Amino acid sequence: MGQQIDRLKFGVTLSNRGVVMGIRTAKDLLQMADRVEQSELFDSVWVGDALYVNRRLDAIPLLAAIAGRTERILMGPATMGSFALRNPLVFAYEWASIDQIAGGRTRLIVTAGGGGEALWKAESIALGVPPEERRKRVYEHIRILKHLWHKDKEAFEGAFYKFADLVLEPKPRNPDCPIWTGTNATRLATGGADMASGGSDYALKQCGRLADGWMTHSAAPRAIHNSWNKILAVARENGRATDWFDNCIYHHIYIDENRDRALQESKSFLDRYYSADYTRERLETWLTYGSPKECIEGLKAFRGCGARRMTLRISTATREFEQFDRLINEVLPYVNEGESSFGMDA
Repeated sequence: MGQQIDRLKFGVTLSNRGVVMGIRTAKDLLQMADRVEQSELFDSVWVGDALYVNRRLDAIPLLAAIAGRTERILMGPATMGSFALRNPLVFAYEWASIDQIAGGRTRLIVTAGGGGEALWKAESIALGVPPEERRKRVYEHIRILKHLWHKDKEAFEGAFYKFADLVLEPKPRNPDCPIWTGTNATRLATGGADMASGGSDYALKQCGRLADGWMTHSAAPRAIHNSWNKILAVARENGRATDWFDNCIYHHIYIDENRDRALQESKSFLDRYYSADYTRERLETWLTYGSPKECIEGLKAFRGCGARRMTLRISTATREFEQFDRLINEVLPYVNEGESSFGMDA
């Protein structure tokens, strides 16, 4: 990937936690996926994932349902926070089946998950995974999935799982079914973000060694640029081709000519969605808001920094479909117009 990517591709993140909150139904989520499929301005749809931390409609059956009613858009979790807690031999089978239903359109993005520290630990212990092992298991599970999808009856030996003589069928429809990792400067629901970072150095290196792509949030364009180049460099050092490596920025948006009202609507939604109390400084790191012009300029700032994709969650409890219409009519058609300004002030 020698050339700098200047145009952004867009996706929508569905608010599947909204089913638990009483502000969305499963039908609402599927109807929004249909609208994403029908708009040429988008090429992907994403769902959240967690088990007992930030509870929501489960990502696996939701993605299977979306896969069965769409034909064009890519789909995946943003991100699979329960990945380390699920049995990887079962999950490999489940994901391969979803990719079959989707015709090879899945993108699996995995992390160790996040949320309130006490509940995060309690969840891990209850499910038989010591909290201190959770991040290590993410990387072993990636290896297991790739092993089962590409090798039959070959032995696997890791720190947590050992097996032999297994054949997984059906394999994913896409022989190169991509697995990305999510690395972040902060958990979604806690703390302030370090916008100079797209994740820890170790996590970025592991992405380059093991994964096929990267997702991050709450990072400034310059941090995204630096982190992405680090991932690619590590991949090349490990003899991996990077032409097909991909990435996506996880972001939020709300459109309103009254900028203060846009911020307040977003804060109200995000505080409730993540059981948090976000400061304005924290919200500014992962939210674009204001008039259509302000939103266009806010999204344009990510062009040219190395970001290839951006998935947008519409930050409102009650106006999602109305905001979707404004997004596709007043904002997204103009984001990729003109030249990128990234690097001009460097």
